[in-house]
Amino acid sequence: MPFETLNHVLVPEHQLMTEEQVEATLSRYKIKLEQLPKIRRSDAAIRALEIRTGEILKGSVIKVIRYSETAGISVSYRLVVD
Repeated sequence: MPFETLNHVLVPEHQLMTEEQVEATLSRYKIKLEQLPKIRRSDAAIRALEIRTGEILKGSVIKVIRYSETAGISVSYRLVVD
């Protein structure tokens, strides 16, 4: 059975966002797409997410959800780059 990167306990949840979700998020935080932190398409989590959702293109936005006993839920966003 192959190793599932996204199922590992130390890997936070990754979700591919729709264009509508991206626009709403950028508007909410009053930022531009280029101001988001970056994540490479070659990242192991992105490659694993592509298996589930299909090809993830440069310029896509990934929502990263981390769960913590002390902080609760922490959400961040990453812009996919080559």
